[in-house]
Amino acid sequence: MIHFHSPDHDLLTESDKVLLGAAAPNLVRPYLSLWRNEHSTPLILLPEIAQATEVATVVMKDEGHRLGLGSFKALGGAYAVMTLFKRMLEAHLEDNISIAQLISPAARGFAASITFCCATDGNHGKSVAAGARILGCRSVIFVHEGVTTARAAAIGADEIVRVKGNYDMSVDEAERVSKERGWLLVSDTSWEGYEEIPSLVAQGYTILAEEALDQIEELNIDPPTHVFLQAGVGGFASSISLHLNEALGHENIKTIVVEPDRAACLFMSAKAGRLSSFSPTEPTIMAMLECYTPSLVAWRILNATATAFATVSEEEAKDAMRKLAFREHPIVAGESGCAGLAGLLTVAGDPEVRRRLGLNDSSRVLLINTEGATDPASYENIVGSTADDVLRNVANHSS
Repeated sequence: MIHFHSPDHDLLTESDKVLLGAAAPNLVRPYLSLWRNEHSTPLILLPEIAQATEVATVVMKDEGHRLGLGSFKALGGAYAVMTLFKRMLEAHLEDNISIAQLISPAARGFAASITFCCATDGNHGKSVAAGARILGCRSVIFVHEGVTTARAAAIGADEIVRVKGNYDMSVDEAERVSKERGWLLVSDTSWEGYEEIPSLVAQGYTILAEEALDQIEELNIDPPTHVFLQAGVGGFASSISLHLNEALGHENIKTIVVEPDRAACLFMSAKAGRLSSFSPTEPTIMAMLECYTPSLVAWRILNATATAFATVSEEEAKDAMRKLAFREHPIVAGESGCAGLAGLLTVAGDPEVRRRLGLNDSSRVLLINTEGATDPASYENIVGSTADDVLRNVANHSS
């Protein structure tokens, strides 16, 4: 399904533009120095997808190895944790400190008294836990009963708390317990009265948007005309959409938001013309996108910048995973990671949708693989090969 939307750029606040605009990556980048394996992720040309969808070019930013955590989320939660810890440490010391001093012996002593927490489907919690670990803080991550054992084990937190119900229920429980115990909640979804921290998380993601534009320029390709962005609560999609709007001009880029048809809270909000929740029926394999209430800030930004809201089925996501795994130069993409590609493949086959989106043989499409095989068993079951076997094919092609 697809819902066409008339974005109203005037809905954006000046603080939105500062937070996620052209200068935002400059605020994030210094914190990346605290990671030992910081490097840009690759941008990959997909000529066979461009041919199949009858557009000029398709490129994919592959976040499957970002900072060693397997997803773009590495940029958001950890950055927010580090930013918040810096504020707390400066208040404690009553002095300004450098980012490098966040891991000094004096900082370590203070860090031991701090606990960060959040709710997660997997990747955001992994980032929050990693940020806390780098600083020497404690992390407690809340996961709902739909999160697989493999995804929960991969988070690497000091403590995992299982919550009955879905993602939204784990968000509520994390908020309740954090208030009760004095922990610092670093959520990637926002609600009334809780907007600053999720906005910091979203600011971290602007790094990958800036990298993508730089890499496109290095390939001597004109900037994208369309971007297909998968969404759960919408923090990632809103961050990339606004950054591209500010960098390229909102008249030059069309954002298509893609969600699972079993968890389409932004799609429902766009149809209703207001923030709305989605009533779940059954789980989706796109587990990282299985959210039923949008982020307040993300919805406001997407309402101002998105051209369309689309949904994809379980089988369409599986098909996109296989297309990436069995191309000449394979890409490992998890169920949620390939949702943007699934969206492109779905809408490209409808002439009327193409016309309304302005999707034609001169269009240039940007996709982002937001995660690798975060659940190895699920990946192998869908693709028919392990992620390692797929990556061996990459090595074979490179040799």
